[in-house]
Amino acid sequence: MSIAGNIAQIRQRMAAAALRAGRQPGEVALMAVSKTMPADRIREAFEAGQRLFGENRVQEFQSKHAELSAEAIERAQFHLIGHLQSNKAVKAAELFQAVDSVDSLRLAERLDAAAAKLGKTLRILIEVNIGGEPEKSGVEPGSVELVRILEAAPRLPRLEIRGLMTVPPFTEDPEAARPHFRRLRELRDRLTTQTKLGLPELSMGMSHDFEVAIEEGSTCVRVGTAIFGARGEL
Repeated sequence: MSIAGNIAQIRQRMAAAALRAGRQPGEVALMAVSKTMPADRIREAFEAGQRLFGENRVQEFQSKHAELSAEAIERAQFHLIGHLQSNKAVKAAELFQAVDSVDSLRLAERLDAAAAKLGKTLRILIEVNIGGEPEKSGVEPGSVELVRILEAAPRLPRLEIRGLMTVPPFTEDPEAARPHFRRLRELRDRLTTQTKLGLPELSMGMSHDFEVAIEEGSTCVRVGTAIFGARGEL
């Protein structure tokens, strides 16, 4: 099936999952994860009406950025969803409208300073290592660092902290991810009460488990393979 056909099919499945959970389909955004995909595949998705894209690496997207049309750069939203080293914060702030993988106060401070120099506001999500996997980035659910980032919000005026993101432990069975998605939603709800910050966004769910994530409250699903097919290296 074409990229356009894949996107249409996924949106139908998203809508059905939302309705099963008593939600409106419009409450959940579809992010096309275009990491390792060449610029022409992004263009094809854009021409099919897709406007939200996720990239994993600053350097990779920098090279693709130059190949995209002015219309795509202006009208599409590009989010960094991969781990970001603080020494690349300046370039990330320049290339992306949002960073969905903030995992330290130091990184948040670097992004705020970079956004200030650019005269822009950068939306961020805090990445939570919900499964406590040592090989993954993200703050621990009950960590001091998570609270520190949220408490610093008033002094980071160029950042808009929108919510949380997670990548749960991989399992072939989508249902096995449900407890992790539920835990992130419950964590977000507690933090909202504790900090009085509006944290409306929960980025969770990928190609194999996005329907379960929607049922558990996801506001953005990150879908790559189911849109673009198997990934190759650029």
